[in-house]
Amino acid sequence: MEDSDRREIRERAVRLLARREHSRHELRAKLLRREQDEAAVDEVLAELADERLLSDQRFAEAYVRARYGQGHGPLKIRAELQQRGVDDSLAAPEVNAYADDWAALAVSVRRRRFGGGAPADLRERQRQYRYLAGRGFTSEQIRHAFEDGQD
Repeated sequence: MEDSDRREIRERAVRLLARREHSRHELRAKLLRREQDEAAVDEVLAELADERLLSDQRFAEAYVRARYGQGHGPLKIRAELQQRGVDDSLAAPEVNAYADDWAALAVSVRRRRFGGGAPADLRERQRQYRYLAGRGFTSEQIRHAFEDGQD
């Protein structure tokens, strides 16, 4: 492979990383959409990781913070990180850093979406439960949202 091709791959990778953090898996997939030489892409990614420009740990930290801010729960966030190729040994500590906050977030999300009052009937309670479960909250966090989410 020519040096200019490798430089092009690196420049494209750095431009993508300048916009936002990427997991190694994500960045590799994006680069391979345009580039045929897998070995060169892997080599560039290794260099970027060595230079600490590419970090799955830093990506996981930023991703968890962003998704928490959008009102998503820990189960969904961990699944999304796994889909993006982040090892669970890196994802779990970042998700667990918010351990004391997930229940309060579930309360906040429920209030924002459905108001503070108790559900009118079992059907409405089930609908709210499904919504929170779909956002990635655990059963315990959802129960907390119903108990503490009442005005």
